[in-house]
Amino acid sequence: MEALWLPFPVLQHVLFYEAAGLTPFDSVVDSLRSSLGATLATFAPLAGKLVHLEDTGDVAIACSASDAATRLQGGLAVGVTLHHGVADGKSFWTFVEAWASACRCRGEAPAATPCFDRSVIKWPGGEEIARSVLRVRAGLACRGTQAFHPPDIHRGRAATRTPKAARITRDGEVHGKTLHRPPSSFVAVVAMASAFFARCKTTAADEDAGGDVFLFFFADVRERLDDPPVDAGYYFGACLTGCLARLPARDVHGDGALAAAASAIQEEILELAEDPLAGWNFMSLAGKIPSDRVMNVSGSPGFRPYDVGDFGWGKPRRTEPIRMNHDGQVALVRAADGHGVQVSVSLLQSAHMEAFKSQMRLLELK
Repeated sequence: MEALWLPFPVLQHVLFYEAAGLTPFDSVVDSLRSSLGATLATFAPLAGKLVHLEDTGDVAIACSASDAATRLQGGLAVGVTLHHGVADGKSFWTFVEAWASACRCRGEAPAATPCFDRSVIKWPGGEEIARSVLRVRAGLACRGTQAFHPPDIHRGRAATRTPKAARITRDGEVHGKTLHRPPSSFVAVVAMASAFFARCKTTAADEDAGGDVFLFFFADVRERLDDPPVDAGYYFGACLTGCLARLPARDVHGDGALAAAASAIQEEILELAEDPLAGWNFMSLAGKIPSDRVMNVSGSPGFRPYDVGDFGWGKPRRTEPIRMNHDGQVALVRAADGHGVQVSVSLLQSAHMEAFKSQMRLLELK
């Protein structure tokens, strides 16, 4: 499944730390370097960089022993970059947790050994699909490692509590959007974000015209396969499939908006349970749906950067995804307080961003 991700931009996050808990800067750098070396001994696939060889069209690994650290006034920033062809979000934070643990423990290698064996993921015809993907997209194979110049984009971030499942369920019953089950934290937060996004992007005219809005999100299928690998949680790679939910614009402007969005998301999750790999070719959706009507969600409330990112000088004060450079992107992680959800969003128009923030503020008042 990793072959599908070779053309994609890299995963990049930066974690910010206050100076109060830091040891001398040189000592911090030494600790980061030594613990990184110890961690990479266990996470061997991360010890190099994927590069595209133009002469042959192959993908190779370029190894380098260099790294760098920069002191910031009042604190420290640690940036982490992984190619999406070797890791998804779950694997990304698994690596960060292992590195941070090794740094706190003065260079000791992580106790748990991840699984890198791609053969444990049983995907009928997967090898041929991977070969065909590489043949078609060979020239794009390492686009994610190249310099990227984003358009002018507006970014926002908010930590919000998860909308109460009981309230969403009750609203669904009142407005004829009965849910299959009480929504999970993921469904509740994504329903909230998608409803707010759609309200920013659509108007009453769209409601009258019967236009649709779309929500695209990824699902981790490690434990959803018919023959899941033993200790699926330790599988390190990109094991994702795409899901696309559609709902009428009129539904997100009504009182039952959260329930309508949650119902659409749950329908996609039910279909995912029937065939976890049905959405593997998510790239085929490009050009088939209006890009300005799609919200693209990555991450999960289950990702805990503020908990796993303690390198020995306390939890991060803030963490941010870097590669959010497109209209309608949303990234989710567990909030710093351990209870809510941090929602990062990028929108092309400032008016849309202000409208989205206004919706978030209104939710906090309820």
